[in-house]
Amino acid sequence: MSNNVSLEAAANWIVEHENDPDIDQMPLVPASSNKPDAAKPSLTPEEIKQKQQELRERARKKKEEEEKRMEREREKERIRVGRELLEAKRIEEENERKRLLALRKAEKEEEQRAREKIRQKLEEDKAERRRKLGLPPEEPAAAKSSAPPVEEKKSFLPVRPATKAEQMRECLRTIKQNHKDDDAKVKTAFNTLLTFAKNVATNPNEEKFRKIRLTNPNFQDRVGKLKGSIEFLQLCGFEKIEGGEFLYLPREKVDIAVLHSAGSELNNAINNPFFGVL
Repeated sequence: MSNNVSLEAAANWIVEHENDPDIDQMPLVPASSNKPDAAKPSLTPEEIKQKQQELRERARKKKEEEEKRMEREREKERIRVGRELLEAKRIEEENERKRLLALRKAEKEEEQRAREKIRQKLEEDKAERRRKLGLPPEEPAAAKSSAPPVEEKKSFLPVRPATKAEQMRECLRTIKQNHKDDDAKVKTAFNTLLTFAKNVATNPNEEKFRKIRLTNPNFQDRVGKLKGSIEFLQLCGFEKIEGGEFLYLPREKVDIAVLHSAGSELNNAINNPFFGVL
């Protein structure tokens, strides 16, 4: 209310507004209304707009820098993972190459030994025929001259422990030699073992392929009765459980590389006509 308003006018105003609901409320007056304004610099609208633009630009640049940094980190991680994958693939291919070379070498040696045994058998038959005809035995000069170098070469071969593939091959050779007169039985056993290995390698999460009841008549007839077959499956990772009633391969012990090696040995035993001749 202005200082120029008279007391009478003020009294009249009170009478006129005495029934107002907010008559008893104090008028809201800024605390600084009776004080001189503090000396604070005020910004013009243009300056405020400029400040806002500067803040937005600063935030944008900071965000861009953070995104670039994160992209560099992601690129480094992609490069690292890529290198690890390439190295793992190289190692896998190198191991596969070595495995194939070892398999071919073993097949060649097996064939060579089988051919040598056949040659010796033919020589023995020939000598027997000469004996029956009353002819003097031939002097095996070529065989004698060639034998020492072979023996000398073998004497320098390093002695090393048998690999799992070699142990598998020996199991299959035992089956073949113990049943050399029943080729069908041998092939049935080899094909059954191949099916076991292939099923687990293809479906490692299926327990029905990783558990074999040893007392199953069909299993016994095809595989179980043949010496070397159970040992072969154990080399693949199977274990006897429940008092020897089952052969079981735990999921965490499934080794695909070992199963592939078993498949290679079985395929060689099935398809190589000279396998197990010795």
